[in-house]
Amino acid sequence: MGKVVILEETTRDPITLMGSRAGICWGSDITDRDKNYKRGLDCLLSGHGRVMEYVNVEMVLDGYSARVIREWYTHLGGSPTRLQASTRYINYDQFAYVIPPAVEQHKEACKRYQEMMDQIRETCTYLEQSCGIKREDAAMLLPLGMETKIVDKRNLRNLMDMSRQRMCSRAYHEYRVMFDDICRALSAWSEEWAYLAGHYFLPKCQVLGYCPETRSCGRMPQKQ
Repeated sequence: MGKVVILEETTRDPITLMGSRAGICWGSDITDRDKNYKRGLDCLLSGHGRVMEYVNVEMVLDGYSARVIREWYTHLGGSPTRLQASTRYINYDQFAYVIPPAVEQHKEACKRYQEMMDQIRETCTYLEQSCGIKREDAAMLLPLGMETKIVDKRNLRNLMDMSRQRMCSRAYHEYRVMFDDICRALSAWSEEWAYLAGHYFLPKCQVLGYCPETRSCGRMPQKQ
């Protein structure tokens, strides 16, 4: 499946940073890291979300399908931005692709799926090499199941909000896997990130105490 690489520009101690930024506006002592950390926790517990926007997250998402990355793009908030692998310049003669679990478990379906991907690759190569078609035009054949790579930049508040929807059992299966990968990668980045991922990256039902979905998975009782 895919891989998440956390870039060096990502805030190493997000809770401490939040406490420091809040302390500036509260006229507090921001030279003491312990006090900054406690102040940051207080901001989280009190729901003061604005300070979360100062926490920078930059990462590479590699090997996920173009389809799930298209969904990733829709979750805007704060100041996220991203760059995606080009279909104009990168050679996709041998593009890798994602096979959904439901297809992979069905022998005949998986065979037909892979044959179709092979046919698309062969046709792309033929258009470019035999017909002189520009790569940017031949690439129109590429499916949403092909693997891609992006460089992504966003903030803690956006990721926490995203977790409410994308850790839900009703979210698209690959997106749930990708978000879990992000949680693991950030948790390995620092102890503060591990705390945030474990306590604040949660599906909305765990935050609300009930499931607001019309079709519930049953993890939490539905709102009456």
